[in-house]
Amino acid sequence: MRLIHTSDWHLGRSFHQVGLLDAQAAFIDHLVETVRSESVDAVLVSGDVYDRALPAPDTVELLSEAVTRLIDAGAQVVLSSGNHDSAIRLGFAARLLERSGLHIRSSVASVGRPVVVDDVAVYPLPYLEPSIAADPLGATERTHAGVLAAAMDRVRADRATRAGRSVVMAHAFVNGGATSESERDITVGGVAMVHPRVFDGTDYVALGHLHGRQQIDETVRYSGSPVAMSFSEASHTKGSWVVDLDSSGVRAEQLEAPVLRPLAILRGDLADLLEHPAHRDAETAWCQVTLTDAVRPLGAMEQVRRRFPHTLSLQFDPQGAPVQVSTYAARVADRSEVDVCCDFLAHVRSGHGATDAEREVVASAVEAARLQRASHDGEGTALPDGRGGAQRHEGVA
Repeated sequence: MRLIHTSDWHLGRSFHQVGLLDAQAAFIDHLVETVRSESVDAVLVSGDVYDRALPAPDTVELLSEAVTRLIDAGAQVVLSSGNHDSAIRLGFAARLLERSGLHIRSSVASVGRPVVVDDVAVYPLPYLEPSIAADPLGATERTHAGVLAAAMDRVRADRATRAGRSVVMAHAFVNGGATSESERDITVGGVAMVHPRVFDGTDYVALGHLHGRQQIDETVRYSGSPVAMSFSEASHTKGSWVVDLDSSGVRAEQLEAPVLRPLAILRGDLADLLEHPAHRDAETAWCQVTLTDAVRPLGAMEQVRRRFPHTLSLQFDPQGAPVQVSTYAARVADRSEVDVCCDFLAHVRSGHGATDAEREVVASAVEAARLQRASHDGEGTALPDGRGGAQRHEGVA
């Protein structure tokens, strides 16, 4: 079987207030053409199909067109829900849609039930929020590693009844993966980490969540997002994996995605940026510009955009200036929510920082707020019972 492993489409996402729908539509065109030209049997999308729990109408329309065209081109399509998706909304009419070649898995009840393509069993695992999925799965630990281990027990139990190859789809943060700024934290602290050995015994593991395409080990890979969503991804080569599974083994090759507009990160004095020929390629790119002039230039953005009209972000890092120009947002940009709360505690207590016990209380409060918000928004976790809206559990961001 030949499959395409992709993930993190984030349909409906904006990049510095610029909509990405055109770029995402171009990726869909590329994917459809590849399915036709390379005789692809299945397209696997490992979570975060949408960017939000309540997608806009034009976003829903793009997904509808995408799956229709991919199936018409000859491939079955397998979608699993990610931490940005609403399990209920993405999984609507899933059983009915399977008859047409579209397989959507967003509930805990679906864990362990494969999509069989030729003689390959594909096991889509939706994003599993530990606080909700642990009990239905019988997990011994209420952690991401615990619920995925329990889910893989179900996969292996079914796998023992079948011959042929196996593929697991999962949306998780696996040890060894490189992060970028555009991914949403799925928990507080390090308990989100999952060791790749949890997937032992699987011929190929198609991961989603991290936005850079990367290989964790011989059989465990992230496809990354097909479109850049932050300037931290400027060095990424976006695309998917084309995976062949046959009697001789498993082979994966990189498939590059089209780039409608590249990213460029520029830094220097305004005069140098506006005159130096080395920056010519950035004239057609989305630009993040940091000016290092000792005195902030007047009309800086207007001047920058005369040469780089697609500048989306302008920052200042004056060199040699007597006073550092820094906003509050810049000062806390690299701080976690827990750290910001503890910094505030130290501020109001005249420098007396949080104790270890107080930090634990703050971390618990932040996590509880995250779960409450996500439950209200309907994002993330697979449904506990797989019965759609009957119990109105929608999951976690």
